[in-house]
Amino acid sequence: MRITFVSPAVNLGGGTRVIVVYAKALARMGHAVRVVSPPPGAVPFRRKVKSFLKGNGWPADPLALRSHLDGGGLDHHVLDRWRPVADDDVPDADVVIATWWETAEWVNALSPTKGAKVYFIQHHEVFPYLPVSRCHATYRLPMHKIVIARWLKELMSTQYADDVVDLVPNSVDRGQFFSAVRGKQSVPTAGFLYSTTPFKGLDVLLAAIRVLRRKIPNLRLICFGAELPSAAMPLPEKAEFSCSPPQDQIRNLYSQCDVWMTASRSEGFNLPAMEAMACRTPVVSTRTGWPEEAIETGKNGILVNVGDVEGLARGAERILSLSADEWKGWSQCAYETTCSGSWQESARKFESALVHACRRSMNGEIAGRSVFMRSAAYRRSTGTAR
Repeated sequence: MRITFVSPAVNLGGGTRVIVVYAKALARMGHAVRVVSPPPGAVPFRRKVKSFLKGNGWPADPLALRSHLDGGGLDHHVLDRWRPVADDDVPDADVVIATWWETAEWVNALSPTKGAKVYFIQHHEVFPYLPVSRCHATYRLPMHKIVIARWLKELMSTQYADDVVDLVPNSVDRGQFFSAVRGKQSVPTAGFLYSTTPFKGLDVLLAAIRVLRRKIPNLRLICFGAELPSAAMPLPEKAEFSCSPPQDQIRNLYSQCDVWMTASRSEGFNLPAMEAMACRTPVVSTRTGWPEEAIETGKNGILVNVGDVEGLARGAERILSLSADEWKGWSQCAYETTCSGSWQESARKFESALVHACRRSMNGEIAGRSVFMRSAAYRRSTGTAR
């Protein structure tokens, strides 16, 4: 197949990483894959000055920021400036994939020759800081949907009356995120992701850490993120922070923690929680995304309600207070939770979902046009070649 991913400006976020995982996997399977994205939008001078005066520093040049596509060997076409992706930017193909609410609008406007239109949904993007009515409207566009979690598949059915949705769950790279069997740290250690994106709930998490430190004064804190800590949300005293650490070093950060904490108000998936558990770290999480589906309180972690500062603190305190043998049991359960599935298996499901989209486009069920179902490659893959 000829496949185009239409992405927003790429970065080091989890959404970009998942796009890259599938783009690379599909290319290895023999498909012709291209990623098309605009460059990051320029930061207005007034916003730069405001950031500096607030003590948050002078924002970096967006064009100098790193992303998961750096050095990845993918065919990545970056537009000349930030603007909607249009027909001239996208090759004729079998499948064209929107990956964010705004790109869904762009893909919907493309010519049918750009391929069967697919909407790869990694979250329900209806946040207050976005144009909510437009975001809602994208989920009703005539595209084939691929979602990463059961809750998203259910939501597409209940809220948008679309029952023909493919579920392709995320996985974890066990060659990158792993740990030998280990015990508790000599100093109680908690880890977390530093992200000021509102739905990540960093304000709630920092409040929980303040409560936790009153109970465990010698608590060690390890965190990382793609942005420098801001004056509006400063790090706790003596927290050890790594800014955009190399991917092969993140495993070591997870593996130094006795508990991983996440306080999201909403999550499409929450890859860091899965990665931490793959590194044998129990997780305390709010009831959102993958943790809500995977964590069994009292076995591999603890679930609490969204916004529950005291609950997060109590959960972390409970795990940090386990005996050495008890903690090893929780740690082993956390690890085993991530052992089913693989990115290779997910990539095969993603490929099948794209074939499904091609079939639906031929039947006129979704927008776009694909010739893949009539191709020799498809006949070979189904054993119908003559």
